[in-house]
Amino acid sequence: MRGEFDFIETLRRRTERQAKAGNVSLGIGDDAAVVNSKNTSLVITADLLVEEIDFRLDWTTPQFLGHKALAVSLSDIAAMGARPRFALLSLGVPQKIWRTKFVDQFYEGFFRLARDHSVALIGGDTSRTPDRIVIDSIVLGEAQHNRVTRRSGAKPGDLIYVTGMLGGAAAGLRLLQSGKKIKIRTRSNGASRTTKLSAQEKLLRRQLLPSPRVRWGRLLGEKNLATAMIDLSDGLSSDLAHLCRASGVGAVVDASLIPVDSSISVAPLKEISALDLALHGGEDYELLFTVRPRKRALLPQKLGGINATLIGEITSSKRIEIVREGHTRALKPEGFQHFRRALPRK
Repeated sequence: MRGEFDFIETLRRRTERQAKAGNVSLGIGDDAAVVNSKNTSLVITADLLVEEIDFRLDWTTPQFLGHKALAVSLSDIAAMGARPRFALLSLGVPQKIWRTKFVDQFYEGFFRLARDHSVALIGGDTSRTPDRIVIDSIVLGEAQHNRVTRRSGAKPGDLIYVTGMLGGAAAGLRLLQSGKKIKIRTRSNGASRTTKLSAQEKLLRRQLLPSPRVRWGRLLGEKNLATAMIDLSDGLSSDLAHLCRASGVGAVVDASLIPVDSSISVAPLKEISALDLALHGGEDYELLFTVRPRKRALLPQKLGGINATLIGEITSSKRIEIVREGHTRALKPEGFQHFRRALPRK
């Protein structure tokens, strides 16, 4: 059966010549496309969220869903080292949803995150769908011509880093699948509170209310620190494979260095290890990036309270391996693909 990434590669080959004929310096196949203008590069990404495939209404809230619709696209812009500037949002909803406050609350969540990152909504569309919600999120960002970070720039000897902690979103998904619900905590003005959360609530929010690493992405791009970068949407094992394939390199990762979300150890999860969630779970929307060893000292220890952790090194072997308890083995890409298994996630 044809896979999602095989299909994307087919489209990339079909459009490559057309893209090169214009001002497109990077088309299909990366986190975002890049179109060169006179003074800057325009970075463009699009994400589709479909009810019962990427989200379920009995798991989330309209505000959280509006936040996530923008967050997943902001993460792509961050992975290109660009600054997000504008958004277009198209929303298809059934008649029964349109008659409620859902759409207004959805946009409340969207605009709250947009304000945090100074992103302006400049267009989109609204339509009726038969029975499921469909969301199309497009974000446009800006970067200097020579500061766009692609997946294809990693070289042997480069150091591999990830921001934040991994596995929390996948753990949150498993909690939702087991019947756990998010607790909506609000202040008197209606804004959600995020203090004094239990480990379970933190994991649920990692799944439903992701935080795109826009500040890290901009720093790595503007300071020309990252040689290659990708956001962790499909899982560390799969996204590292995407980056290595684009760069024509291999990698070795030390399992003991991977920053596993500490909340997983105290959550009611069984039958899967926290490390496996960090390796294959996805939806953390952290950044995976590579850095020349000579630039290692230029990386800040934290940015906006978020760490960047060294987890491995790029190699020339084109094999992707993991060192675990003294043993080295192949690290197979086992993250999410839309047409491989039917889990409600994005």
